Amino acid sequence: MLIALNKPFNMLCQFTDPQQPPRPTLAALGLPPRVYAAGRLDYDSEGLLLLTDQGALAHRLTDPRHKAAKTYLVQVEGVPDEEKLAALRRGVQLKDGPTLPARVQQIAAPTLWPRNPPVRFRKTVPDAWLEITLREGRNRQVRRMTAAVGLPTLRLVRIAMGEHSLGDLQPGQWRQIA
Repeated sequence: MLIALNKPFNMLCQFTDPQQPPRPTLAALGLPPRVYAAGRLDYDSEGLLLLTDQGALAHRLTDPRHKAAKTYLVQVEGVPDEEKLAALRRGVQLKDGPTLPARVQQIAAPTLWPRNPPVRFRKTVPDAWLEITLREGRNRQVRRMTAAVGLPTLRLVRIAMGEHSLGDLQPGQWRQIA
């Protein structure tokens, strides 16, 4: 079984939280029993999370050797110039080493569901949207990459993993895809 889920903002991509008081988890979403996340999506990130009950499938979806593409819509603080976009495309140096090249383009603001709480709006600081596709998946990589070029991430939404896409799922909704 393979499930596509639109993970809401500020929700753990696991079923329990040892922290007290506990944070929202996937247990609140009515998912089938015995499925678990294939990969991760940070607590403060939104969008596509794949879940499965098959260990081999989870491994295929997440093993770094397969370099499956992951695509994100990223709202950044500031307006990227060609030099910053080119740096992201080449790969940037992070504390844990250089990133692989990424596919990056500036896009018009996408039509997305409202986030709760909303991204802080500042009249004097412009923002922009990027579409970024990676073929690796380090901890908080997109946020660290945009920060490294001077464009802090304000909102991060994963829209695709390999051949699987978010489609029209709203936060907390899921569908079985295999």
